[in-house]
Amino acid sequence: MDISTLVNKQRQYFLSGITRPYEFRKDALIRLKAAIKANENQINKALLDDLNKPESESYMCEIGIIYDEIRYHLKHLHKWMKNKKVHTPVSQFWSKSFVSPEPYGVALIMSPWNYPVQLCLLPLIGAISAGNCAVVKPSAYAPNVSNVLVKIISEIFPKEYVSVVEGGRNENVALLEQKFDIIFFTGSVAVGKTVMASAAKHLTPVILELGGKSPVIVDESADIEVAARRIAFGKILNAGQTCVAPDYVFVQKKIKDKFVQCFCKAVREFFPNGDMSDLPHIINDKHFARIKRLMENEKVLMGGRMDESIRLIEPTILDNVTFDSAIMQEEIFGPILPLIEYESIDTCISYIQNNPKPLALYLFTKNREIEKRVLNSCSFGGGCINDTIIHLATPHMGFGGVGESGMGAYHGKLSFEAFSHLRSIVKKHFVPDLAMRYRPYKKSNDKLIRSFLK
Repeated sequence: MDISTLVNKQRQYFLSGITRPYEFRKDALIRLKAAIKANENQINKALLDDLNKPESESYMCEIGIIYDEIRYHLKHLHKWMKNKKVHTPVSQFWSKSFVSPEPYGVALIMSPWNYPVQLCLLPLIGAISAGNCAVVKPSAYAPNVSNVLVKIISEIFPKEYVSVVEGGRNENVALLEQKFDIIFFTGSVAVGKTVMASAAKHLTPVILELGGKSPVIVDESADIEVAARRIAFGKILNAGQTCVAPDYVFVQKKIKDKFVQCFCKAVREFFPNGDMSDLPHIINDKHFARIKRLMENEKVLMGGRMDESIRLIEPTILDNVTFDSAIMQEEIFGPILPLIEYESIDTCISYIQNNPKPLALYLFTKNREIEKRVLNSCSFGGGCINDTIIHLATPHMGFGGVGESGMGAYHGKLSFEAFSHLRSIVKKHFVPDLAMRYRPYKKSNDKLIRSFLK
């Protein structure tokens, strides 16, 4: 069926009320988890074919996170669905107030290629949990994963409930022409603006998970060896093709040399004998050429070698990088780490404050005053103190951006709420029916109203 027909059929399916009961949502989540388990080998192979992603990384960063999210939803969904009583003002006597979550309806989920399983299915868990129908649009840049997702979804859900639309730009345009009840998009800032503009035509609410240049600050008080190892982990994961990857490092001048030594040591330990055969590859020629261009004329301290035939770029440190360098003008999305040395924390804070708000920020320090200053001065989506990446691997906290790095948040309960409209409802008794609010207005009634509303 064409896209317009698909969306209409999903809307009719939703309006039938079949997706609303708890048992229906619970069963859908259970079936999704079972289908992923049954297709784990196919998922791993698809991730290997599309990104050269090793099985350990595929489970840690994609499949395992999905399992944990489903488990959390199954544990809490019944409670989340219940109406939540809230306080009722005396002025509204005799009544009770409550917040009632309802599903939006038909959701569009547009996912990227860098974590093509997790970033497709994690929002879908929220949509299912909240009682919606969903159209899922995976990235055409990861075709093998896209094919597996079609297989998994089509085997367990009817198209009028959850459907996968494959394709590229034409399909994206066709989808964005439809009226959805909510759109969840993960991807670049540029495409996010297009999605938001399209959604505005129908006044459709959007959740945008975008990106940006996520800074790292390494203070002289930090454990430098541990800091370097954890930064290397975050930068090398998926070959740096992570929306919250450490994009560049502010390193305190006194400890810069030691940091570089420790970072190089960590990389050698990650790849014994220099074997980088299981390092994920850059997704396509276009992105490979872009990263290569960003590295031109920069001083390489470590790495820098490339194999264009398989789009492999070694983990690389760049030195003497300035704020005007090409590599500081856009998100890198590759295993390249620019270093900017600083003497005063004011330099770091000023730069972060005067540039687009990043999706993540990472601070390595033992100094509580430095920690407090950075947290109270810098706006960012989320982050870590003395680690990288791991803040998003939990259903107990939300994940999302701020400013140009996105809007809205999900994971855990926030995923349920992201795909729900939280209705405010007052249920009032017929008696007493207080006359003070009705016309004709009287001075005596005004006194009563003022006594309640002050």
